[in-house]
Amino acid sequence: MQSTIQAPRLTLVPMNDDHLEHEIALDARPEVMRFLGNGVARERAEVEKHHNGRLKSARDGLGYWTGFVGTQFVGWWLLAPAGNDERGQAEIGYRLSPDFWRQGFASEGAKALLAYGFDELSLTQIFAETMTINEGSRAVLSRLGMSHLRTRDVGQISSIPESEQGNVDYVITKKEWEKLRSAP
Repeated sequence: MQSTIQAPRLTLVPMNDDHLEHEIALDARPEVMRFLGNGVARERAEVEKHHNGRLKSARDGLGYWTGFVGTQFVGWWLLAPAGNDERGQAEIGYRLSPDFWRQGFASEGAKALLAYGFDELSLTQIFAETMTINEGSRAVLSRLGMSHLRTRDVGQISSIPESEQGNVDYVITKKEWEKLRSAP
């Protein structure tokens, strides 16, 4: 069972069907989807399909959370099961409304989920992935103390401009996390 997580400004609530309309509005914004999927806004039916998959993937305390400041929707975060992925036991990620970009909310929510994953769930390694050209997301991952693991899929072209630069993987271990938290 996932827990509600309180960050300094955010409340991360386990995603449920009450959050679907927020997801639909978020994914309808082309700027949000710029580095995701095929780089264009999603139709309602596609968002519903993804939403149902997110809810079904939740297990062992891992899953998706919807973030709020008071009652205002900020976006959603994931600490999702990774199966047998060599990069880690769980994947961390986020998708925020542009109204909340560049205000530290992505980092705040992700940091709270890293703490939850390492402290409450006893995970040993968490990874993230993003497009090489997504400088904003890469900056968040670096601020969290995650290390660049590799660049992959270079040269593969999709409908997203500059996608041929590939994707990057970041990773952090529990030991690295604990060292960062104990630093002055």
